[in-house]
Amino acid sequence: MSATTAGSTAPAKAPKVETPLRRFILDFAESKLALGALIVFLAIVLVAVFAPWIAPQNPYDLAQLDIMDGRLEPGSVSDGTGMTYWLGTDDQGRDMLSGIMYGLRISLVVGAGSAIVAAFVGASLGMLAAYAGGRTDTVIMRLVDLQLSFPTILSALMILAFLGKGIMNVVIALIVVEWAYYARTVRGTALVERRREYIEAAQCLALPTRRIIFRHLLPNCMPPLIVVATIQIARAIALEATLSFLGLGVPITEPSLGLLIANGYEYMLSGKYWISFYPGIALLITIVSINLVGDHLRDVLNPRLKK
Repeated sequence: MSATTAGSTAPAKAPKVETPLRRFILDFAESKLALGALIVFLAIVLVAVFAPWIAPQNPYDLAQLDIMDGRLEPGSVSDGTGMTYWLGTDDQGRDMLSGIMYGLRISLVVGAGSAIVAAFVGASLGMLAAYAGGRTDTVIMRLVDLQLSFPTILSALMILAFLGKGIMNVVIALIVVEWAYYARTVRGTALVERRREYIEAAQCLALPTRRIIFRHLLPNCMPPLIVVATIQIARAIALEATLSFLGLGVPITEPSLGLLIANGYEYMLSGKYWISFYPGIALLITIVSINLVGDHLRDVLNPRLKK
């Protein structure tokens, strides 16, 4: 048998199977802007996670701060330690670059932590309202309407005025003001999914209600929940920064981006712009990158919105 004949009888290479995950990745990568925003956000997360190892200074350690280095311009060198302050210092002699790195840790932990817990609470109540219906649905949704009728910042201020400062108190306040968004979103999706055949089949098999909700109904409500969670993380970070700027957020010994901005607010008109400017830029980049990712996730996970 000739080489040509042998080659023609070789089995054809099987085509690649397109899994839902592969299709999702390809659809998401179509937007260069969203992909770039995701890369920027992941870089911010890495900087926040490894801040204790890559930051030039620990801004929470008062022993490392020198009041004589207060309000130095970007690029200044400390006379005492010889350290270069690439983004300048604040009024306490805190290196702004290090402060931003550590501030990102608090902002991301508060934003992500509150969003995850609020998503669990809101999604559970939303699915319960859609599945149970009747009086249960009425009570839960009236609570949602009551919660959403108050301005978010006003509700958070009242809660913190009662609880006091502290990272955990800020997280609790954000959970209280955020859960209603998840509940309303999940309920709308669950009402549609509840009429599907697979829910009727599960009910005919006499499966426990908890299993039907969390094993069958919840997975099909995940796409809109993921989109809302992404947007709410950005909202939580912005709200935490606002509360810290107003003096009701995290304590002054653990400054977040909002507190760093507040520290330099009084010096804005005296030419020392960097104290507030650079933390503000870091906060802006973080929020914009998350919003861009969330906006594109909405398009990818909802086929009706695809152009």
